[in-house]
Amino acid sequence: MQNKLKNNIFPQIKSLLEKARKTVIKTVNTTMVSTYFEIGRIIIEHEQQGEKRAEYNKKTLENLSIRLTEEFGKGFTKRNLELMRQFYLVYGKTNTLFSQSQKQEVLSKSMQLSKNLKPATLSPISRNYFTLSWSHYIFLMRLKSKERNFYEKEAQINNWSLRELKRQFDSALFERIILSKDKKDVVEDNLKKYHSPEKSQDIVKDPYILEFLGLKEHKKYSENQIEQAIIDNLEHFLLEMGKGFSFVGRQQRFTFDERHFFVDLVFYNRLLKCFVIIDLKIGEISHQDLGQMQMYVNYYDRQVKNKDENKTIGIVLCKKKNETLVEMTLPEENNQIFASQYELYLPSKEELKNQVKKAEKEFLYNQNNLT
Repeated sequence: MQNKLKNNIFPQIKSLLEKARKTVIKTVNTTMVSTYFEIGRIIIEHEQQGEKRAEYNKKTLENLSIRLTEEFGKGFTKRNLELMRQFYLVYGKTNTLFSQSQKQEVLSKSMQLSKNLKPATLSPISRNYFTLSWSHYIFLMRLKSKERNFYEKEAQINNWSLRELKRQFDSALFERIILSKDKKDVVEDNLKKYHSPEKSQDIVKDPYILEFLGLKEHKKYSENQIEQAIIDNLEHFLLEMGKGFSFVGRQQRFTFDERHFFVDLVFYNRLLKCFVIIDLKIGEISHQDLGQMQMYVNYYDRQVKNKDENKTIGIVLCKKKNETLVEMTLPEENNQIFASQYELYLPSKEELKNQVKKAEKEFLYNQNNLT
């Protein structure tokens, strides 16, 4: 009887309760973050009306911390109040969050929230916007505006945990996207391509950061070992791949003229509606590697993809890449075959940031020369 109950309705009820629990947590989270936003507003307005000496403000927050802690318990240390103040300065005073009319609505609704802390009093804008945890926002506030807006949007869309957000930041995702796209474009254009890819180049990164595989930096690995590590960490690898990817299979075999060939990894990108095949190389890329990938791509285009699907994309993922060799091997108007490096450990963010600055300078230089 118990097994029958389990088979019939237990999974449905379990799923319903789990969703309800997540909804409650999300609602409480939104209420808390919106309340902190309002507390920050009150502190800022108090400062503007009173003295602005640093010693005065420090004493005010200390006294406020003591009284709030006595009344409401933990969570209202002087440091936390300073963070709430900063939170309002970052998200309430910038044009990147709301339009002017929307700001007024959020402030009006948040004032009601301070009087009656019920989820129903939240502004629809606030409820839909402040969807991350307070810990997420503490981390995001440390970033510059372009980076902050990018990582915040990605965390919301992809439901990143704080740990995943930090991992993506440490892997320099922002810088890698800018460097992976067309160097002729400005930063904003490259980020738009990442969010809404329109062609094959928009979904390819260089380099790919695979530190989550847990492979030691100085140890030698075979292609099979790296492939197996990717399969064992497939969820992380799909996040690293980017938007719209789903896994199709590994070591996909095809045969012609009585010869068998195996494609290491096959994915499908639903945004571009095409297959994406990956060949792993543990050393420096060769022109033979690119030629082999061309054959794989041709086979998928002619034998596997449907007529309504777009052309297959092939990525040779290698440890070391010779830019000149790749350029001379591939056609000038190539939009199907790509070579990207992989790193088994986190790169230096400073180095990547310097490359971004260099690319932006080159763009401005070229623009000035054209005019």
